[in-house]
Parts: sequence; structure tokens; C-alpha cells
Amino acid sequence: MSGNIGLIDRAVRIIVGALLIAFAAGFVFPHTGWNWLGWISVVPLLTAIIGVCPLYSALGFSTLTSAERQPPDRRRSRAF
Repeated sequence: MSGNIGLIDRAVRIIVGALLIAFAAGFVFPHTGWNWLGWISVVPLLTAIIGVCPLYSALGFSTLTSAERQPPDRRRSRAF
């Protein structure tokens, strides 16, 4: 399966996931009774690590730039 999450999208997902884990663990707003909602952070973290969002795939959406879509060997410019 090809990726559909760009570099900026991945960074945002990791930051949001880390903040939600901090909320779930009680580091932010402890004992509110809603901390269990922070475990939703598993979704953005996994999609950031894998690089594929199933919802993006279903909707035909991608945040990859054209440079990120090219195979790694074509990204480098050849000097000769």
C-alpha cells in the first residue's frame, strides 16, 4: 500500500498524539474523568508511523508533495 501522509501531516499527527497521551496519562488536567479519551491518540500515532491513513485512502486524499511521491532514486539530481 502506498503512503498518503506527507511530512508535515506526520509531524502534526505525532505532536497531537503525544499531547493526547499526556492527557490520558494525567500529566495535563489530571482527574477530570475524561482522560480515557486521550487514548484515541493511538490512531494518529499509528498512522504517522505507518504513513498511511485509511480515511485518506477511502476519500482519495493525499498530503504527499510531488517530490515525496517520487521513488527515492529519482529524488536526487544527477550531476552528469
